[in-house]
Amino acid sequence: MTASPVLSRDADGVRVLTIDRPERLNALDRQTLEALDVAFTAAEDDPQVRVVVLTGAGPKAFVAGADIAQMAALTPIQAHEFSALGQRLMRRIERLPKPVVAMVNGYALGGGLELALACHLRIAAEGTRLGQPEVGLGLMPGFGGTQRLLRLAGRGAALELCLLGAPIDAARALQLGLVQRVVAAADLETATMELAARLAAAAPLALRGILDAVLAGGECPLEEGLAFESARFGLLFASQDMREGTAAFLEKRTPRFGGH
Repeated sequence: MTASPVLSRDADGVRVLTIDRPERLNALDRQTLEALDVAFTAAEDDPQVRVVVLTGAGPKAFVAGADIAQMAALTPIQAHEFSALGQRLMRRIERLPKPVVAMVNGYALGGGLELALACHLRIAAEGTRLGQPEVGLGLMPGFGGTQRLLRLAGRGAALELCLLGAPIDAARALQLGLVQRVVAAADLETATMELAARLAAAAPLALRGILDAVLAGGECPLEEGLAFESARFGLLFASQDMREGTAAFLEKRTPRFGGH
């Protein structure tokens, strides 16, 4: 049986998923996309998992892009299906009801940047290079890059990255809002796991409500988004976590959230 290209390990409510193709700079082929879908489904279904951290193996790349050798042989119909497969995965990650943190180092190009953008938060190491270079291959982003860049960084930045195809550094990505933090490469894992631990200690139902409100609300008119937020806010008052959180605040102690 062929080993999965996605490794998984757990630590205190945090599941770390590692794309393990360092010899190909963790490029996304069909098998890897399918393995990621399986891994994220398992993380969603496991009640012990509160946060997912996604990264790539080796010091050179988070994900350097889609697997060009595999893509080059595709017919137009197969290419459309490959794009749809990638988009379904990115959508699954984006709509996961648990926070997903991308730990980004080295190259995050093409499908790699699209994968990072589907995560809820992104921490990048200094020296990281991010971009959508598909135009240099006579192609365009196909895993949602045009749409998420537009929504995260605005039309000008989306067009700059996609039309020119030139990568940007982590500092520029931070300026554009494509990553939330930039740290020294030696500190990347520590900083990411500290953030993940903080999220894992938070109230799971509240985190889910926030993710739903921001992501679903961002796709509808303001009045609908406000109504959705209000409804989710009210539902949280039926949770044990809300009782625990407010009691802990009044009693001046650290809350212990159980996700109920």
